[in-house]
Amino acid sequence: MLTRLLMVAALLAPAPLLAQRPDVIGTWKVDPSAAARQKSGPATVVVRADSSASYGKETVRWRLPKKDTISLVLGGEWVDYTVKVKTDQMTLSGGDLTEPITFRRVGPPTARPDSVKIPTDPDRDPS
Repeated sequence: MLTRLLMVAALLAPAPLLAQRPDVIGTWKVDPSAAARQKSGPATVVVRADSSASYGKETVRWRLPKKDTISLVLGGEWVDYTVKVKTDQMTLSGGDLTEPITFRRVGPPTARPDSVKIPTDPDRDPS
């Protein structure tokens, strides 16, 4: 009975929670074969299970609303990117990118310092 109750609860959970796939979690660096073509954007991205992602001095909130979409809170609103993950390679395109960026996973995510807060979810805190 408890197992059945847990299964029902999982099915009723909000879609963004179900979509938090573990395959995007990690520390990612721009693929060396693509680095020469990349004109802008982060060279290293850390994606954590706590819904934070960091690059440079920036920390943003992320979610996966659909299988092929990652959304980031930028400037107080969600910006959608197409994401494709294959083993240890992740490609982002769309959103505000002028061309796709390909990353290679180089390890697990580093911990987010307690002093660095995750930006609020604009859907839950419209202020």
